[in-house]
Amino acid sequence: MFHLRRSQFLQVFNNSPDETAYYRHILFSENVLESTTMIQPVLFSYSFSGPPEPVLLDTSSILPDRILLMDDYFHVLIYHGQTIAAWRKMNYHEDPQYATFKQLLEAPVSDATAILQERWPMPRYIVTEYEGSQARFLLSKVNPSLTHNNPYASVKCYPCRDDFFGKLQRFFGTH
Repeated sequence: MFHLRRSQFLQVFNNSPDETAYYRHILFSENVLESTTMIQPVLFSYSFSGPPEPVLLDTSSILPDRILLMDDYFHVLIYHGQTIAAWRKMNYHEDPQYATFKQLLEAPVSDATAILQERWPMPRYIVTEYEGSQARFLLSKVNPSLTHNNPYASVKCYPCRDDFFGKLQRFFGTH
């Protein structure tokens, strides 16, 4: 319900009527599997510890040593965690002794390519990293369980939150 409430199918703010009609048309014309992907995106985690695995669409899944692949039907996003992004900038993947790192970087790209080739309309392909400007596409979709308001959070990830109404209720003293 969280993802449906935040989706572009119910939230029409900042969308033109044409965009809203387009998104809803695609939702109603696709099969159930694709429609559920539009409402609740799929998130896969790639790491050195094993094969890709589905993870929760939550901020706790954003870890420094992971690569994430998110598919929300309209976007296919590859996100490199802080450590992975730093290693990539240092070109470790070009060194033959780090062949496993190169394989780790290539795995989500090949999976994303497979998604892009079979889907119509073709989704937008995004590659981003920790604190990258395009990471907003991932942060806007994840459940904000770890935020700046949580003093016990071990991962410092501050996603976009829609807690305006909670602040408004506290301001007026209603619950």
